[in-house]
Amino acid sequence: MIQQDPELQSWWKELKEEGHGDKKDEPWWPKMQTREELIETCTIVIWVASALHAATNFGQYPYAGYLPNRPTISRRFMPEKGTPEYDELEANPDKAFLKTITAKLQTLLGISLIEILSRHSSDEVYLGQRDTPEWTTDATPLKAFEEFGKRLSEIEEKIIGMNNDKQWKNRVGPVKIPYTLLYPTSEGGGGITGKGIPNSVAI
Repeated sequence: MIQQDPELQSWWKELKEEGHGDKKDEPWWPKMQTREELIETCTIVIWVASALHAATNFGQYPYAGYLPNRPTISRRFMPEKGTPEYDELEANPDKAFLKTITAKLQTLLGISLIEILSRHSSDEVYLGQRDTPEWTTDATPLKAFEEFGKRLSEIEEKIIGMNNDKQWKNRVGPVKIPYTLLYPTSEGGGGITGKGIPNSVAI
């Protein structure tokens, strides 16, 4: 039982009642009184702050950096037959499309933003890595951390295998874009790589 830990209970109470006050009475909140509840909660926090963030964030520029592929706005309704807008669409569909999607300045701002958000910092610490080798001398967590690193390598190998498996059409179809967003690590030097799970969210 962990219910005797007053600091943990105080943190959990603040999280539920202040951080999520509108949801504080929901029945799905764990009581945070057992080791299993603590493990599950920590797992969710780690997942959200690392892998989930990586999967939704670091692919923004590779997948949406060419904004006509993924416009952020539609400024006009689909034209109906018999209207001047429909005639324009028939005569010059490219011009009509460009009049409909995001304007040039907004496009430039949007692309610049997702380029910045999609970059890894040059000193990124990835999941399963430590930037302070002396973080502990305790053999038990060091062993667990080593096992965790091995498991991450296995996961990366599994993703690579799925990328090369022709049954997964979303990975080996005509465009041939392998899924790399959940590769645990990325090449050194930061930048836009479309891979790598940071140890925690920086934003």
